Amino acid sequence: MTASSVKSRTTTTAKAPAKKTKPSATRKTPPSSVKPSAKPLQATPVEVPLATTEKSKPAKEKKVKVVRDSFTIPKTEFTQIADMKKRAMALGVEIKKSELIRAGLQIISGLPDASFKKALAAIPTVKTGRPSKA
Repeated sequence: MTASSVKSRTTTTAKAPAKKTKPSATRKTPPSSVKPSAKPLQATPVEVPLATTEKSKPAKEKKVKVVRDSFTIPKTEFTQIADMKKRAMALGVEIKKSELIRAGLQIISGLPDASFKKALAAIPTVKTGRPSKA
């Protein structure tokens, strides 16, 4: 076989380019004028394979919203907080005043009603507001 005969076998005739069609005479409606369907679309539940849930990152804990407040406390009880802080430091636990108060709240919230009422009766009421500068 000669090179010219091989070349003639492999060449193909070129196809004519496709004819362009004229745009149709119908008008398309803009998407804002399309009416919503009568039935709302419902999401179908999707099952997540167990393999993907095990590999995913653990969910972040939501931060607890904190509230800043001020209160009046007798000086003797205020010094008790300082003493309890020193006691915690001696035990190797670093703690803040607010954490001590929150620990006390957790303890008294777990008391039965009779003990809770007795603990409340043991606390004297104090005059609220800022103390005088004297």
